[in-house]
Amino acid sequence: MISYEVIAEVSAELRTRYEVFMRDRHIPDLLATGLASGAQFDSAGEGRYRVRFAFDDRSALDRYLSTHATRLRADFVAHFPEGVTMSREVWSELRRWPH
Repeated sequence: MISYEVIAEVSAELRTRYEVFMRDRHIPDLLATGLASGAQFDSAGEGRYRVRFAFDDRSALDRYLSTHATRLRADFVAHFPEGVTMSREVWSELRRWPH
C-alpha cells in the first residue's frame, strides 16, 4: 500500500470553501480516475488539513501522477490561487495491524 499525503495550510477566510471543494469536488475527481483505492480527509484544526490517498502500489500512484495530477492541480489552483500552502509526501506501508 502506498499513501500519497497532501498537507494544506489554509487561510481563515478560505477554510469553509476549501472543505467544501475538497469534499465535493477534488477528492471525488481524484477517486474517479480509478487509480486510488480510497481517501481520508482530516483536520488538525487552525486551518491545517491532510488528505491521504491510498494506492495499491507505486505503479498506480505513478500512473495518477503522470496522467491526472497536472489537470487536478490546475483545477485546484484555479479555485485557490492564493491562501493555501501545500506540501506532498509519499509513504510506503511497511506493516499493518488490525484495528
